[in-house]
Amino acid sequence: MKNRFIAYCSIVLLSAQIWSCKDKSAFTISGSITNPGSIKKVFLLAADTSSVAVVDSANLNDQGKFQFKHPGSYANLYKIRAGTNVFDLIAKNGDAIDFSTNLTDSAHMYTISGSDDSEKIKEFNKINNVYGQKINTLAAEYQTKAQSLGHESDSLMNVYRPMIMKDLADQSAEILKFVNANKTSLAGFYAITELDQNKYEQQLVNYADELKDNFKDNPAVQRFTKEMMEVKPLSVGHKAPDFTTTGLDGKPVKLSDYKGKYVLLDFWASWCGPCRQENPNVVKQYNIYKSKGLNILGISLDIDKDKWQQAINQDKLGWSHASDLKNFEGPTERLYHIMAIPSNFMIDPQGNIIAKNITGGDLEEFLNKTFNKPQ
Repeated sequence: MKNRFIAYCSIVLLSAQIWSCKDKSAFTISGSITNPGSIKKVFLLAADTSSVAVVDSANLNDQGKFQFKHPGSYANLYKIRAGTNVFDLIAKNGDAIDFSTNLTDSAHMYTISGSDDSEKIKEFNKINNVYGQKINTLAAEYQTKAQSLGHESDSLMNVYRPMIMKDLADQSAEILKFVNANKTSLAGFYAITELDQNKYEQQLVNYADELKDNFKDNPAVQRFTKEMMEVKPLSVGHKAPDFTTTGLDGKPVKLSDYKGKYVLLDFWASWCGPCRQENPNVVKQYNIYKSKGLNILGISLDIDKDKWQQAINQDKLGWSHASDLKNFEGPTERLYHIMAIPSNFMIDPQGNIIAKNITGGDLEEFLNKTFNKPQ
């Protein structure tokens, strides 16, 4: 029994010594590539939500093996690039990661160990790959049929657009499910940044609220939380800030003029193609719901007043219009953090923002629920 106890203590001590000898100033990636073909070198890239840069490279030996030893003072997203193949992982100082792949595998599968977050980012990529393949297949079908017709077809697009939009919505739902299951993982952060900010702003703001005390040394996380905290006062559920701008007739226009009414603040411009494409839908909805209490205040980002007036007339926009005539630099645009158009805010009679950036069928559905709800 005494010998067993001594042996056990020796194992524990040896394990502690091995752990203490781990290099805390860098992480290592020991890699193996089967069937590399003509590839002689692999690259390590550091990534965040806005850029990707090569930070290291390693030669493949005759057995297709390579190793990286790289400093990573905070957990971050990295990519291994072998030819045109790119593989994601998450690493930080002290990690000892093993990686392997077969470059003849058309599914680009790879195995990775030594980093739980890397396993999770791999799991997330599977979600994206499944829906990416579905969407690409539909897009290819549309292109093939359009080419056979010899031109783009609105009727054909009306068939394929709903299917693509459904797949995008299903993909986003799966991403949110993944994020909710991995809130304390950096993989959850990189997953949620894939969402459309216009459509999922509320979920992004809520996530940033929960995330703000985590990953304080990761610049990408800190940029994200800072941006979301700036957006938060203008998100659904908050009071819409008042402003004064200039009407088409040159008179002052205030948001507070609409107190006690439903008003859709519609940021647009004569030069904005997507805005002009959405205008017929807004006109249709306005004509349906104006008698039930819908007001619209169009805020133009035009600089040229004549072009602004001409677009109003051409698109038959029969509601109130105002503008700072300063593009994105107008005080109203800055107050509302307008970074892209079309952009809109639905405000209730109490002055609360109750919806944002709703267009197309989403706008129709929202107005129907709002103005046709049981009394």
